[in-house]
Amino acid sequence: MSAYLVTIGLEIHAHVLTAAKMFDGCPANYAGAEPNTFVSVVSLGLPGTLPVVNQTAVERAALTGLALNCCINERSVFSRKSYLYPDLVKGYQISQYDEPLCSEGWLEIRTAAGEVRRIGIERLHIEEDTGRLSHAEAGASLIDYNRAGMPLMEIVSHPDLATPEEARLYFEKIRQLLVWIGVNSGNLEEGALRCDANVSVRPAGQKEYGAKVEIKNINSFRYVERALAYEIKRQSAVLQAGGVVSQETRGWDELRGETVGQRSKEFAHDYRYFPEPDIPPLVFDAAWIAARQAELPELPDACRARFERDYGLNLQDADLLTLERSVADYYETAVAAAQTLGASPKEVANWVVNEGFRLLKERSEDYTRLAERMPVAHLAAIIDMVAKGSVTRSGAKQVFEASFDSGSDPHEIVKAKGLTQISDSDAMRSVVQQVLADPKAAKAIAEYRGGKSSAVQFLVGMVMKATKGQANPQLTRSLLEEELG
Repeated sequence: MSAYLVTIGLEIHAHVLTAAKMFDGCPANYAGAEPNTFVSVVSLGLPGTLPVVNQTAVERAALTGLALNCCINERSVFSRKSYLYPDLVKGYQISQYDEPLCSEGWLEIRTAAGEVRRIGIERLHIEEDTGRLSHAEAGASLIDYNRAGMPLMEIVSHPDLATPEEARLYFEKIRQLLVWIGVNSGNLEEGALRCDANVSVRPAGQKEYGAKVEIKNINSFRYVERALAYEIKRQSAVLQAGGVVSQETRGWDELRGETVGQRSKEFAHDYRYFPEPDIPPLVFDAAWIAARQAELPELPDACRARFERDYGLNLQDADLLTLERSVADYYETAVAAAQTLGASPKEVANWVVNEGFRLLKERSEDYTRLAERMPVAHLAAIIDMVAKGSVTRSGAKQVFEASFDSGSDPHEIVKAKGLTQISDSDAMRSVVQQVLADPKAAKAIAEYRGGKSSAVQFLVGMVMKATKGQANPQLTRSLLEEELG
């Protein structure tokens, strides 16, 4: 097959976390509600109603633009975008077109190969969401307008993405950032975050882009990658056969593992944009923009770099500990508590990543539950017990899991389970001698005396098993070496 160049751009739609909808006072917390119970005369587009802009939505959208390194435009205009779909009750959507809220930003991603790629962001504009269609049996469709009027940010990338992997990483990074600064729930399953993927394929050496195909309403990182991989293969096959790729809108069918045609792709003039006559232009001065800038917290990339620099973490651990802001805050609080006990930030990271994340994954729970499952005081107590030799590391892992599941104090768990470390030389020597007399130890004893020093580890394991993990490992090894001469 001939070589082809792939061009990808994403349009990400994100609900803005607000108490009310975009243009009226209707509550925005409709998730899980009965259909058509969170509606108002404005969101239903009844005649004579007038939209009123949600100030909080604008402020949080501007905050997002700054986090994405965008410029906040001094003048921003709402427009009417006309199209006739059943889920758009007014027959037009209040959106933004040629004068958006934010423009020309960027976001960096890091590929699996370690390459850092800067993806340009063309614009971030505000609009209202549509209703939701539910296709029933016998060809009928039902409409739920609870979602209609929800404040929505559309983040449009430049066509800088070249692979399905990059598109997935970019989508994931956008989610991380939006949740981090508190403007979006990050809940893809409920539709709070979704994207349209635009992809074109052209022969290598051709300067003009190929026909753009849009894959609509994808609400999964995995689906974005799979849909784009399929569409690239499909378009390449069409070109290879001498055909022409049509500019169209398609959907992703996960069960079939393929994209399916929906309609021909619209152009901007098809929407007949014109300024919304009921909403005056938004004008922002330097003081307003500076106030939004002051609201920005330390962002994920900066936090990760600081963890590497100040705490000596490797890239992998720093990445994991900054996936969610709540996890990063938890880790920093735990470091502050543990450092008063003489523990290093790396030691804290090992417990959080190796034990905390492992247990959350095994129990199918989100990272954000870590602080609830393992309070910082409990984690610090476990680290302190290991440092003082009160419990072995193996025993401490048992304590961690028991405390994680029950919420009990680690010290009480040690007492209840009898996990106090045995560090008495006389008591340990007796156990060591019993282990060395065991026929199962004969081979390891012979190997050790034959010059294979690592064979002692097998014997250490036997002692640990005999003491149910309570033996002091360093003392155990020392006594074994002494007894073996």
